Amino acid sequence: MTNAPDFNLRDALDATRGWDDDAIELDDELLDTDAAEDTDDDADFESGYADTAYDDYDEDDPEELTLGAQELAERHALRRVASLRTELEDITEVEYRQLRLEKVVLVGVWTEGSVTDAENSMAELALLAETAGSEVLEAVFQRRQKPDPATYIGRGKVEAIREIVQATGADTVICDGELAPSQLRNLEDKIKVKVVDRTALILDIFAQHAKSKEGQAQVELAQLQYMKQRLRGWGGNLSRQAGGRAAGGEGIGGRGPGETKIETDRRRINTKIAKLRRELKEMRGTREVKRQSRRRNHVPSVAIAGYTNAGKSSLLNRLTDAGVLVEDALFATLDPTTRRTTTSDGRVYTMSDTVGFVRHLPHDLVEAFRSTLEEVADADLLLHVVDGSHPDPEGQIAAVREVLAEIGATKVPEVIVINKADAADPLVIGRLKAREPHSVVVSAKTGEGIEEALRTIESELPRPQVEFDVLLPYERGDLVNRIHQEAEIGSMEHTGDGTLVVGRANADLAGELEGYAR
Repeated sequence: MTNAPDFNLRDALDATRGWDDDAIELDDELLDTDAAEDTDDDADFESGYADTAYDDYDEDDPEELTLGAQELAERHALRRVASLRTELEDITEVEYRQLRLEKVVLVGVWTEGSVTDAENSMAELALLAETAGSEVLEAVFQRRQKPDPATYIGRGKVEAIREIVQATGADTVICDGELAPSQLRNLEDKIKVKVVDRTALILDIFAQHAKSKEGQAQVELAQLQYMKQRLRGWGGNLSRQAGGRAAGGEGIGGRGPGETKIETDRRRINTKIAKLRRELKEMRGTREVKRQSRRRNHVPSVAIAGYTNAGKSSLLNRLTDAGVLVEDALFATLDPTTRRTTTSDGRVYTMSDTVGFVRHLPHDLVEAFRSTLEEVADADLLLHVVDGSHPDPEGQIAAVREVLAEIGATKVPEVIVINKADAADPLVIGRLKAREPHSVVVSAKTGEGIEEALRTIESELPRPQVEFDVLLPYERGDLVNRIHQEAEIGSMEHTGDGTLVVGRANADLAGELEGYAR
């Protein structure tokens, strides 16, 4: 075997000269491999892949982002595709008519209250529509004693809405109320575009934002209960009979040749509803076990409730460093978050964020989320967060208390937390404090008033009832630790014989301390 000749880069490149018309001129320093190995000065080197787009690149480690920040980035990474249209289509298999909102016209009926109340309601409907991913083109409302039973807005207004839809190019009409199935059908037949009501809009937002398995099951249950009474097709699709040898393909389990397709679909929905209720019952048992564990350990619980977008998640992050998702949108967070925290004297308690409320919250949603809302009813203290910068904060308070009464949480001690003090009118804050004496003013954004809120929470937490005066030997450090976590310490002194502690504790802990009483 012969030895291969030594390879030299300069000789190999010299041999290729003249192959192309354009000769390549190379720098001698780059061709000299020995010089390249000995040269350490690469400060002036710039890669060809350099791009000015990377100048603003955030070098923070993605793992350092909180869970809420990651969820927010993921949510903003998904956008609705433009130019989708939602004209009526021939739907033969109706499971659930999903909303593909794009350009919408809002329609309201003003039956009571002032003009300001009606305008606030329409502004809230516009925010709901934008949260669902649509663009609001026009909003109209009319004064009536009660909604029209056939078309919700009356025959003459239907023609006006149709002209607005044709002029603006809207593909969806959203009504500020819950429409009966006949009203939906009549409006769609006359306006010739899809019509949805406030309930369907809120359900669509909940379906987008639910993350946990329990939250998704709760939303699906509410959707099915809502759609069960609104199943219908176009061209008689759901009114045809399922005749034929095997009941139109249904086979065993079909009710016979006389059963219509809408009855079959409704039966399927009822079966799915029953399955979801069984699953939610099991999940409710898991949540109840966790609550019983907190009760057994005498850990007080604080629930944060309030109107949607009032700043509940921001307040939880400020009070406990929870790191949950925060977004300036309605119903940004649905899944409850519980965090363990301590008072200034070391007592442990939990703080839970709950789903936000809204005016005319659909009853199906309240029923579906009852297991989640029970966190509020079982709490030892309720932080009722109010948006101080909202045009109608009193209306928000009334709407929240209406839902709290529905879930049986009216007996829970309540502290009104007036949030967004940095953006609120001082006169409005003064008015709210005069109306709600047991209140604190904070700004979750700037941190204003947070220390006062923490002091208020500590003073309102349930206090231990049994007094104790004990001398604990140093080998009972476990009891000293429990005293720090569960009891209220009046004084503590380390002596030669042990730790002398005076304070108040719950009955269970006081019973264990009796053997060391002085």
